[in-house]
Amino acid sequence: MPDSLAELAKHLRQFNADRDWHQFHSPKNLASALVVEAAELLEHFQWLTEAESRDLPPEKRTAVGAEVADVLLYLIQLADALGIDPIAAAQSKLQTNAQKYPVERARGTSRKYDEL
Repeated sequence: MPDSLAELAKHLRQFNADRDWHQFHSPKNLASALVVEAAELLEHFQWLTEAESRDLPPEKRTAVGAEVADVLLYLIQLADALGIDPIAAAQSKLQTNAQKYPVERARGTSRKYDEL
């Protein structure tokens, strides 16, 4: 099995090619599918307390893991369809966020950068 995002993207490309699904995987459709899967992930936490959400029973954790996988797979496919390196994009975003949320002003608060 693939153990890097690049290998996973390659594996997904082949998986989809084998099924002739590329025709359905426009960036718009992949983004829509990503949002649907994220909502399915959120559904597992609906009505849980903060404490309950941190201590899921094994069967619920497995179900959440399956939804996390769906979200990740669609995100990788979307990035691949658009030629975006998700690791590079995440590293760039972390740098941007570090500037927007300097430790000395953001530590311990959930306020947005323009409220710090």
